[in-house]
Amino acid sequence: MSQVTSPRRIVYPGTFDPITLGHEDLVRRAVGLFDEVVVAVAAETPKQTIFPLAERVALAEACLAGIAGVRVRPFEGLLLHLLQAEGVRVILRGLRAVSDFEHEFQLASIQRRMDLQVETLFLMTSDAHTFLSSSLVREISRLGGDVGAFVQPVVADALRQRFAP
Repeated sequence: MSQVTSPRRIVYPGTFDPITLGHEDLVRRAVGLFDEVVVAVAAETPKQTIFPLAERVALAEACLAGIAGVRVRPFEGLLLHLLQAEGVRVILRGLRAVSDFEHEFQLASIQRRMDLQVETLFLMTSDAHTFLSSSLVREISRLGGDVGAFVQPVVADALRQRFAP
């Protein structure tokens, strides 16, 4: 008797302000482990975003369009509510350095306390992206630097337009 298995799905939440090659690398690697990766762009964030939600979603869609098994969507409110709405139990989080671990561990622990069915999968970033962050990309771009090595051209263009004098 064969068993019917449900698709393995994971949610990768974040502000993606902007989406970087590091984010894309994690998505590409997660697609190799899961049938579907839902890239969930957060509306509410304690961070000061430079791009509105719709633009962050559009940039993520543009950057991830060629990757089968990836869907980008915005979300508001608690991540747990999104997980329930999507029928997903696994959260993807990337770790760049040891300094990320404490914060990510805290988030994973609180998610688990709120819902015992939720698991968090941590993936280490590739060596090329170890110290890459959206905030660094924004700062380099704001100061007139070239961010082409860190983001796709569509994102670099959007940043240039955002910070144009």
